[in-house]
Amino acid sequence: MVLILNIETSVPICSVSIASNGICLAESRSNTPNDHIAQLTTLIIETLKTTGNKIKDLDAIAVSSGPGSYTGLRIGVSTAKGMCHAINKPLIAVNTLRSMVEPLLNLYTDTDTLFCPLIDARRMEVYTAIYNRSGKVIFPPQPLLFDETGFSEYLDQVKVVFFGSGLLKGKPFLQHKNALFYNEHEQISSNMSGLSFHRYQNSEFEDLAYFEPEYIKEFYTIKK
Repeated sequence: MVLILNIETSVPICSVSIASNGICLAESRSNTPNDHIAQLTTLIIETLKTTGNKIKDLDAIAVSSGPGSYTGLRIGVSTAKGMCHAINKPLIAVNTLRSMVEPLLNLYTDTDTLFCPLIDARRMEVYTAIYNRSGKVIFPPQPLLFDETGFSEYLDQVKVVFFGSGLLKGKPFLQHKNALFYNEHEQISSNMSGLSFHRYQNSEFEDLAYFEPEYIKEFYTIKK
C-alpha cells in the first residue's frame, strides 16, 4: 500500500488529500479563498487524522506544480519540500493542467475527444494546454490570449472539451459545433491521486534542492 499526500494550492480554494495506491481516502478543503498560508497546515493535520495516519506513514508528498496562483504555488511547494525533508520521503510534482483532466475522462468517452483545461490569468489571458484521452500533450502548457480563431485547428477536426476557471472569458471565442463546455469542474487535490501514484511507481521524483513551480510566465507586480 502506497500512501501519498496530495497538496493543491494553485487555485483559490486549497485542498489536501491522502490516497492509497491512487485511490483517495480522505480530503480536506479550505473555507476561505486565497488563505493558503493560514489553512494548509491545518488541512494536512485534519486529513491525516481522518485516515488515522501519521506523517511518518506517508510514502511520498505530491504537490500541484502549476501553472496557477504564484503565491499559492510557492506556499504549496515550500510546505511539501519541508515535509519531505522532515520525513525523508520523495517529492512528486503533478502538473495542474494535466490533473484537471482526470475527472472528465469518465464523462467523455469518445476516443477522439480532446481536453482543454483553462485557468484564469490576467485580463483576457488563460493558462491552457490540450490533452488526448491517454494524457499525451497535444498543445503544450502555455499562457494564451484568446482571439477570434481560438483553437480552430483542433475544433475543425474533433470535439474539444473546454473547462476550468478560465472558461467564462473563453466561451465567446470558442463557439464551434465541436466545442463542448463543462461548467462544473472543480480543481481539487483528489484529482491528483492517480497521477501521483503513477509517478511514484515510476520513481519520477523531484530534486528537493532545485525544484520550482511551473509558473510558465514571469512573475511581476503592479506598483500602486
